[in-house]
Amino acid sequence: MVGGRARARPPRQMTHDPEAWPDVSSADAGAADAGAEAVRQIARHLARAMDERRLSLRAAAAGSGVNRQAIADLLAGKSWPDVATIARLTAFTGVHLWPTGPVTVRKSKQ
Repeated sequence: MVGGRARARPPRQMTHDPEAWPDVSSADAGAADAGAEAVRQIARHLARAMDERRLSLRAAAAGSGVNRQAIADLLAGKSWPDVATIARLTAFTGVHLWPTGPVTVRKSKQ
């Protein structure tokens, strides 16, 4: 698996409050994984784009060529999307899904 064992857990589970996915920033919640924060931002941008365009999962899948369940898992924080998936969804929605600034996280105090 790309990313090693760190990617064995879904991104949602790498946040301080998985139930707040994708609305609460992982950085604000004390998450220590920049990858999980990037996926959270992508999921938030995609959810907003789908909502603004009134797209269902089925319509987004048909238009982008990305499997409906892959989109659902991305939105729910259950999977680590690959670059091709993000590129197809970006091309279909016309929205830049990748985080626009640096992805920052706070290290948890132990």
